[in-house]
Amino acid sequence: MDVFLLQLLNGLDKGGAYALIALGLTLIFGTLGVVNFAHGALFMLGAFCAVSFNKLITLQKIIIDPTKTTAWGTPLEVRTPYAEAMFGDFGQWLVNYSVPVSIVLAIPVMLIIGFVMERGLIKHFYNRPHADQILVTFGLAIVLQEVIKTLFGANPIPQSAPDAVRGAADIGAMLGFQAGAIVYPWWRMVYLLFSAAIIAGVFAFLQFTTFGMVVRAGMADRETVGLLGINIERRFTIVFAIAAVVAGLAGVMYTPILPPDYHIGMEFLVLSFVVVVVGGMGSLPGAVAAGFLLGILQSFASMNEVKDVLPGIDQIIIYLVAVVILLVRPRGLMGRRGVMEN
Repeated sequence: MDVFLLQLLNGLDKGGAYALIALGLTLIFGTLGVVNFAHGALFMLGAFCAVSFNKLITLQKIIIDPTKTTAWGTPLEVRTPYAEAMFGDFGQWLVNYSVPVSIVLAIPVMLIIGFVMERGLIKHFYNRPHADQILVTFGLAIVLQEVIKTLFGANPIPQSAPDAVRGAADIGAMLGFQAGAIVYPWWRMVYLLFSAAIIAGVFAFLQFTTFGMVVRAGMADRETVGLLGINIERRFTIVFAIAAVVAGLAGVMYTPILPPDYHIGMEFLVLSFVVVVVGGMGSLPGAVAAGFLLGILQSFASMNEVKDVLPGIDQIIIYLVAVVILLVRPRGLMGRRGVMEN
């Protein structure tokens, strides 16, 4: 039971990342009909918002202290982050909580990026074949990767979780199992809760706000909504920007789990597109359900007991499940008739 619960937590953690990216992909496809292969790059850009914010607040002020000397007899250099020098304890708090605080930077940055991407490029491909959309957005993703590689280098850049949530929690002891039987990193649990909150927020926004209701109506019948005098295109642009924010926030909070580099977005993009297809193109609940389902299956497939019997199964389990599901249900778990069938 303890092994089962540990793998389940691992699967939910991975599934949260898959579901967040797939949710944004599905929002874009469901509203605009665009297959956006640059969506993984938005995840990457969000991660590097966290990196940039950390680099900014950890810029160091160097002071020569003549009263102290090094082992070689030279005056000692005292290095202090400007944030700490200027704001004292609050500056130390900013440095410690740089990852979650960088959300404040990531939200406006990703909104602007999403708006510029949709208005500057995506809108010109609304009525073009999906193959054209894939080619142009994939090309954009490669360009963004190279920009990040040029600015930040090719190596992963580790980001630290706040001190309060570093280390691991003894979940086994909390649940009445033997102490130390189920030990799980605090930050991964934070990420799981964060994913659930963002997903719930997106669904609540679409379900219970007037704006969301109009967007859902536009997803079902764009022409009729337009005939009612509603500028549905403007709302879809906002939805694209919101999808960019969702992907960016997923990237921000994932940085302490996996140090970001310039190709992290592409790694998640491929898996997330599989998630979208399995869940059903255009289905938001399907994307979320498939994200968590495939994350859990991948986690259990990575167990040594399973890999001893089926070597490498953890690398292909998602694709095997996708093949099986699409053979049984060609539209995916919750796909709608007519989507991608013309």
